[in-house]
Amino acid sequence: MPRLNKKFSVLVVVLLTVIFTVAWGINRPVTGDDQTEILWDTWGVPHIYGNNIENLFQGFGWAQAASHGNLILQLYGQARGKAAEYWGQDYLDSDKYVRTMGIPTRAQEWYEAQDPTMRRYLDSFAAGINRYASEHDDQIDDKVKVVLPVDGVDVLAHLQRVTHFNFVVNPQRLESLKSGESQAGSNGWAIAPSHSASGNAMLLANPHLPWSNFYLWYEAQLTAPGIDAYGAALVGMPMFSIAFNDHLGWTATVNTHRGWTAYQLTLADGGYEFDGQVRPFESETQTLKVKQENGTIKEQELVIRRSIHGAVVTQQEGNAIALRVVGLDQPQLMAQLWDMVRSRNRQEFETAVARLQLPMFTILYADRDGHILHIFNGQVAVRSQGDWQYWQGVVPGDTSETLWTRYHPYSDLPRILDPETGWLQNANDPPWTTTFPQVINPDDYPSYMAPQSMSFRAQRSAKMLMAENPISFEEMIAKKFSSRLELADRILDDLIAATRQSGDELANEAVNVLANWDRQANADSRGTVLFATWVQLMPNNNQFATSWNPQSPLTTPDSLADPVAAVKSLAEAAARVKSDYGRLDVPWGERARLQYGDVDLPGSGASGQLGSFQVIDFAPMDETKLRSVAGDSYIAAIEFSDPVKARVLTVYGNATQPGSGHIGDQLALYARHELRPVWRTRQDIEAHLESRTVF
Repeated sequence: MPRLNKKFSVLVVVLLTVIFTVAWGINRPVTGDDQTEILWDTWGVPHIYGNNIENLFQGFGWAQAASHGNLILQLYGQARGKAAEYWGQDYLDSDKYVRTMGIPTRAQEWYEAQDPTMRRYLDSFAAGINRYASEHDDQIDDKVKVVLPVDGVDVLAHLQRVTHFNFVVNPQRLESLKSGESQAGSNGWAIAPSHSASGNAMLLANPHLPWSNFYLWYEAQLTAPGIDAYGAALVGMPMFSIAFNDHLGWTATVNTHRGWTAYQLTLADGGYEFDGQVRPFESETQTLKVKQENGTIKEQELVIRRSIHGAVVTQQEGNAIALRVVGLDQPQLMAQLWDMVRSRNRQEFETAVARLQLPMFTILYADRDGHILHIFNGQVAVRSQGDWQYWQGVVPGDTSETLWTRYHPYSDLPRILDPETGWLQNANDPPWTTTFPQVINPDDYPSYMAPQSMSFRAQRSAKMLMAENPISFEEMIAKKFSSRLELADRILDDLIAATRQSGDELANEAVNVLANWDRQANADSRGTVLFATWVQLMPNNNQFATSWNPQSPLTTPDSLADPVAAVKSLAEAAARVKSDYGRLDVPWGERARLQYGDVDLPGSGASGQLGSFQVIDFAPMDETKLRSVAGDSYIAAIEFSDPVKARVLTVYGNATQPGSGHIGDQLALYARHELRPVWRTRQDIEAHLESRTVF
């Protein structure tokens, strides 16, 4: 019996040891023996810990696949130019665009141009995606599994398709060969200690992008030797585009940057005229495969022709249009972003940015040392002639005089460091209006560098910063959600006066609503529906008596050009609103809905064209309702105190995978005009832990 007890005691000790070891393995932090650990917080944000950088990137790929795996594989399939082969006829135009732009071939060339370390990082990110798909086969849609496995070349192909062939030039703009309107935009603020209530520099990141496809943001924290950064990457990307660490942070806004040129070619003898001679096209024929409904594959040929300018995108009798895009010879964007996120001070950060591998985007920066910085970043072509407007159209391609071949160096670009005003802003306006009084003079730069203009949203942005001195962290967040319509402030008094003089009964009924309106686009604002409908019915040309004037950038345009037509349009708007709703004082949230996944809430915010700083773009849902499709997407408010204080929001949630609880789960916070606290320390993360992944 005593012998049995001894054996039993030994068994108990062994079992307790095993239990303790397993429990410790689940709860202990990553050590040098571990590969990767991901702590998922209650908002579905991954906090990724790696004992080395390659493992960190593998964890990042794994996390993105867990949250967006189906979407990422679809996007990578499109970036290969094989989407029609995988999924059918609907993707044929996408494949033609990707192949004509040379993305698959160039991605391979870019991959080979990376140094061995960066190639390993890219491959590790792809390996993380593959690993998740292998270990969670049931979570990946069968139709996208055909893309697996993915590799570092796929990552760079996706990078090119998104950055160069959608942000720089997108297919829709290319069809019309005009700049047109884009749903891509942003607000950004950098506030110096002199303008901050706490005496610390602050940063507001607020990109406006569509709520779908490759425009979605993915929020995460990356921690490994040499890096502890928090930020957001566009889905499928291994690097943050907006980020902060303990020392500094930055955000980006779409800038007034013309990164492509359409050249008109005169065809002759099978080639095109150039400098008095006929040059032959470079030509190749590629085979496109298209999956049929019955599962069979049909093939068709795609003939791709290139001139000295670039790919030929259209051809008519006697003429063709060739496209030239900046940055296609600059393959180190991933390396630059990696250096930016690891920077510890302004000098290191600017050294990274000065490589100019990022083809466009204004950068706004702040740091713990109290510096704020604005950079009109981009690969700006050195042009021999013409102003901004000249390069918006189709340019003659028969002469080398119009063919740009070089970019302006970093030292040539508009830049502001630590202005006396104590603040910097950009709301997709040109660099000249970044702070007031203005610091940089457009006359000191080539006239093709950027236009002179300032939208109502940008004016609203600047006015809010000028009105408060100093501004607190809480006030910065509150102002982020300002939906006051600058256009209404500018023109509504004129409309009210003209209407009351008109004697139009219905228009006067409408004016009474507008006179009592708070001029905001909050969910409970009564008058926004009527005003937005009136703006929609008003002719865009000659709407204002006074056009925008660079000498009065914050007070123009102004006054109604045609008060009689404005009153007529108001009566028409009133009739339409009353027909749709039975009344004129409709709450904005009744018409404008915040929708994503299964979430449906009364909306606030409006188009930036109305002058709202809180931007939501809506699309028709039915005759009386609109649904949110773009606008505020990722929001980050950061104060560089010790420790750093930050609040964030990924408006539509941090996942798209079916069954995830994080599809649209942050939208209710947005509707309440709230941001979430950022959990960066291990103690805070574990206090809000949803799950843990160790591998």
